[in-house]
Amino acid sequence: MRPDFLLSRNDITIAPFNGIWPKIHESAFIASGCRIIGDVEIGAESSIWYNCVIRGDANSIRIGARTNIQDGSVVHCDSPKEGRPQGFPTVIGDDVLIGHMAMIHGCTLEDRAFVGLGAVVMDGCTVSSDAMLAAGALLSPGKTIPPREMWIGRPAVMARALNDAQLAEMQRGVAAYVRNGQAHKANLADGAA
Repeated sequence: MRPDFLLSRNDITIAPFNGIWPKIHESAFIASGCRIIGDVEIGAESSIWYNCVIRGDANSIRIGARTNIQDGSVVHCDSPKEGRPQGFPTVIGDDVLIGHMAMIHGCTLEDRAFVGLGAVVMDGCTVSSDAMLAAGALLSPGKTIPPREMWIGRPAVMARALNDAQLAEMQRGVAAYVRNGQAHKANLADGAA
């Protein structure tokens, strides 16, 4: 039986912009309070957690498979401009971990990248595969974190190399979020029955 206080799936906004609807894989988990607008694609088994905003109105946003974007995060992109006709779309690969309250804007997060809680990734940046931007850090425009490096601070600078054990822990986190997302999705389905 469904308790009266359980929110329905109706509190999610999935809306077009300029006639382009988001494309969300059927196995993805989209939590209550999310706003997903415009030219956005979300891959298989990815999870978009409570109260995230993903706004593909100025350019495209692509999110791969098994990626998680945790509660309260904002993902946006940068529009084309004179001298920069492509603007900065946002491209997020497979198996990416994005912590709570992160700001992801007009950048590329390659497969297996990690962005910590409250971190900011700005226009034209790249967080390479198996690289980490630590909690609270700010990656200023145009910077690239090379593979297997952790950057910290505001503005972010290289702190140290990541070892195999740390990379394995990041991938365990990805797997845990896939399982948790599917569990939340199942709980919502059960609650609606």
